[in-house]
Amino acid sequence: MSEIPQDISHDQYAVRLKKLQDMRDAGSDPFRASCEQTHFSAVALQAYVEGEENTVPVKVAGRLVVIRDMGKSQFVKILDQQGQIQLYVKKDLVGEEAYVAFKRLDIGDIIGAEGTLFKTKTGEVTVRIEKYTLVSKALRPLPEKWHGLTDAEQVYRQRYLDLIVNPESRARLMLRSRIVASIRQTLAGRNFLEVETPVLEGVAGGSAARPFVTHHNALGTDFFLRIALELRLKRLLVGGYDRVFEIGRIFRNEGISRKHNPEFTMLEVYQAYSDFRGMMDLIRAIFTDLCRDVIGSFEIKHAASGEMINFAGEWRVARYFELIDAAVGFPLSALRQSADYRAKATEAAQTLGLDVHAGWETFEIVNEIFSKKIEPTLIQPTFVTHLPKELCPLAKLNLEDSGLIDVFELCIGGMEVAPAYSEQNDPFVQRQMFEQQVGDDQQKMDTDFLLALEHGMPPAGGMGVGIDRLCILLTGAESIRDVILFPSLRPNEAK
Repeated sequence: MSEIPQDISHDQYAVRLKKLQDMRDAGSDPFRASCEQTHFSAVALQAYVEGEENTVPVKVAGRLVVIRDMGKSQFVKILDQQGQIQLYVKKDLVGEEAYVAFKRLDIGDIIGAEGTLFKTKTGEVTVRIEKYTLVSKALRPLPEKWHGLTDAEQVYRQRYLDLIVNPESRARLMLRSRIVASIRQTLAGRNFLEVETPVLEGVAGGSAARPFVTHHNALGTDFFLRIALELRLKRLLVGGYDRVFEIGRIFRNEGISRKHNPEFTMLEVYQAYSDFRGMMDLIRAIFTDLCRDVIGSFEIKHAASGEMINFAGEWRVARYFELIDAAVGFPLSALRQSADYRAKATEAAQTLGLDVHAGWETFEIVNEIFSKKIEPTLIQPTFVTHLPKELCPLAKLNLEDSGLIDVFELCIGGMEVAPAYSEQNDPFVQRQMFEQQVGDDQQKMDTDFLLALEHGMPPAGGMGVGIDRLCILLTGAESIRDVILFPSLRPNEAK
């Protein structure tokens, strides 16, 4: 057994270490290997039968978060996964020696307790303890809720403390789990197969993003952490898996912001013999199930504007260039094939107060107008359709206008939540689009994916949903860090 550290500066830490040593000297193990638990807190509260005092036996376990000493008895509360439950500890019930030991417990200690349910004079369902066990001694004191976690980064760096003292964080992050579970259930009900694809890729494909690079020693080669799930899942369409999805971690070596984390969670789903309009039906079904089964309402309040977002009404469908023309105040889209297009787009962007980089392509200038001046205004669910083909080389070209692609970007709450495409399945067009994207750097082209397409891929609709952004929207969180259990942070230098 390792020695207890002697360089103690924190008073409470020193007191708790002394208690720990006293327990060990008395032959007691303060760190048990297991503890029987028959009820979570919420389940135990529901098990109480009105008028039947001390007849329902329960075994509960959790962390001490409240202690009220009444002399010969104590009312305490423990915290488990489902919340808090009150325990009543009395010397006459547990015995004098056990009661004295109980009074030496500290806030933060983890205990197991068994007893029966009753209701106090104030109407609170409580466990009348007959026996308890200290299963893990807390050597560090918990922070106070409002004063202990004053450093904003500490909330994320020591998430375990945040989850203990801040019920809002616990509820938000538990809601995230239920959101993901609901999505899985919706897709399973529509005969989609959940699959897993590699995180390590030889080619960073499926999106235009900077990858993280790692090295595999045994193979003597570099790999990229995946930046998208798309190209692997489409290979499964070729292989005869007609409806597939994956909820997986994506890694992009780019900036950090309120909406961006270097690693994030994506849902990507592909349905053979469908198209981007079929994906409209699917995403609405996902939201319907989420609102009904998880959120409990078809209206939520947009945190930034205070506007109520209505998911039950009609979802707007608007063409990309119709929104652009309305934003700039003249028919910019009519100039797409003219020599003046770039100059007019630049002028329009600058008139709107946007900076235009000299090296930007024209479509990038136009998209800056959309992302900075249009997207933030789209609070109600809006399908923005028929984007410029340069924005996604993996989508089907529009039959009426080959400069556009059959896609939508679903915008809600002023941000993109889900892009979807009619997937490109022509290997010749796909190769041409890839070549335009990668330019002279042919090593960035996924030639194996092109080989797969040459074996025949059925027409398909595909969609991506950023799980983190979805959770921001549905929980009212201020930042992506608030909906990720352990967001990426700059390493904290060891003292």
